[in-house]
Amino acid sequence: MQNKTEKISTLIELNEELENYFRNTIIPQLFIDAHLILRKFTPPAMRQFSLKLSDLGRPIEDIKENFRFPTIIENIHHVIDTGEVLEKEIQTTDLRWYQMNILPYIVQKNKKTNGVIITFVEITMRIRDLKEQEKLIAEHELLLDTISHDIKTPLTSLGLTIEMLKQLPEKGMKRFPVLIVKVENSLIKMQQIIYDLTDSRQQEHRYKAVEELLSFEHILEDVRLTLASQIKESNAKIKTDISCSEIVYVRRKLRSVVYNLVNNAIKYRAEERLPEILIKTYKEHDAIVIDISDNGIGIPETEMKSIFQKYQRVSQSGEGSGIGLYLVKEIIEASGGKITVTSDLGKGSAFKLYLPITT
Repeated sequence: MQNKTEKISTLIELNEELENYFRNTIIPQLFIDAHLILRKFTPPAMRQFSLKLSDLGRPIEDIKENFRFPTIIENIHHVIDTGEVLEKEIQTTDLRWYQMNILPYIVQKNKKTNGVIITFVEITMRIRDLKEQEKLIAEHELLLDTISHDIKTPLTSLGLTIEMLKQLPEKGMKRFPVLIVKVENSLIKMQQIIYDLTDSRQQEHRYKAVEELLSFEHILEDVRLTLASQIKESNAKIKTDISCSEIVYVRRKLRSVVYNLVNNAIKYRAEERLPEILIKTYKEHDAIVIDISDNGIGIPETEMKSIFQKYQRVSQSGEGSGIGLYLVKEIIEASGGKITVTSDLGKGSAFKLYLPITT
């Protein structure tokens, strides 16, 4: 009798601990049993999804509209049937983004799934921040390239002109040498500023490129989040085959490269089919290869040589500044790598990035 009383007491304590956890957690969570009945939810879930205590014990089918995304029932069925954890980004009607995780609730005694626990982590600000970062990266890279390419050339020409002027006879122009010196000094100052911006990066420089050991899966996750709205709108399917996960590279540059290629694969999709993108990584000789292929509209043979030029777009249709592929090529080649592209018009394209392995 005492042993039974102790067991009951232990169960009560465990239940109180569980209730205390549900009351105090700051994350919206739901517990749904194997019959798809809502058994518990946390206070944040009550606020976010307008749930009431009277909803406890109701079939999730009756209150699915509260969650504002249509596939929740199918997702729950999938987890219960397979026992697999499901992770996906969802957007609610108020335009907030959440990372939704559906975890199987497994009874240890018989190892059977007896329901699911669903958690929601808001990632709206993270998506906005990532999009803003991509915008800043593109602007920054374009600025540096403009300075290093478009301004250095006329400055060099100006310097040569000054040297030629120095060799001309003065012919009574007393102030001519003084003016030449002033122009030359201004030229030297401009050259130094450009050198500081493009070549001589200080340790504390805000945009200093620092290589680090990266997880390609984490880079890809950031890209997927940044493009979440485009992926959802286009119903794009992104498949991966990651044979080489660890890559030594500059984080913002690798993210920008992958972002631009995946973004293009979605942007230049074929109207008659849903976009499918396959991303692979593998080692080939002394390089790590990132292979991104799609089933989009493809690239005409006449445009293959010009797509990496500044302000050139893969297609004249749709939006775009025409600097995405240009920046990808600049970033890859600046690190000693190379990029290749093959395309079948009307069927799709494949870009391969070869990144030298750092030893």
